[in-house]
Amino acid sequence: MSSFWRNINMQFFLLVLTTLMAANPSISTSSAPAPTKDQPNSLFSTWHIHVVNGLSNNKILLVHCKSADDDLGERHVTVGSETQWHFKQNIIGSTLFWCYVASDSDHIFAKFNVFWEDRDLFYRCNGDNCIWIAKDDGIYLKNIPDNIDEFKHHWQLGRGLLHDSTIV
Repeated sequence: MSSFWRNINMQFFLLVLTTLMAANPSISTSSAPAPTKDQPNSLFSTWHIHVVNGLSNNKILLVHCKSADDDLGERHVTVGSETQWHFKQNIIGSTLFWCYVASDSDHIFAKFNVFWEDRDLFYRCNGDNCIWIAKDDGIYLKNIPDNIDEFKHHWQLGRGLLHDSTIV
């Protein structure tokens, strides 16, 4: 193999290695500009997910979120407060987080995906900042560019299964 092709192969290898390292949040903190509906977010962005307690009457919201790789544990969120976390997508863009939320005082719950590879989700999250809000009538996603809360999920009666796999 000529030195020219060895050099090209080495440059390609370094590009792939750099890409893999940037996807690991402990190694890189780079971010990309916010996407539009026509331009999905880069794998290099750091995503921020918020789950906000917008319930009335000082109801505590139990929040338990996880992915295939990370169990974020149970959190008890007071009214007007939130739980949040950040991460980078995996290199193949298949990162998925889901949450179980419940209000013990009303015996209601919801299970739903909070992050997945989706152009419309990226738009609503303004590129890297998804805000989910639990309200008395259901679960909403903040559409940041349009400045509206969009209804996404109804509450279900009961407690549901806390340790559920991927929500569809």
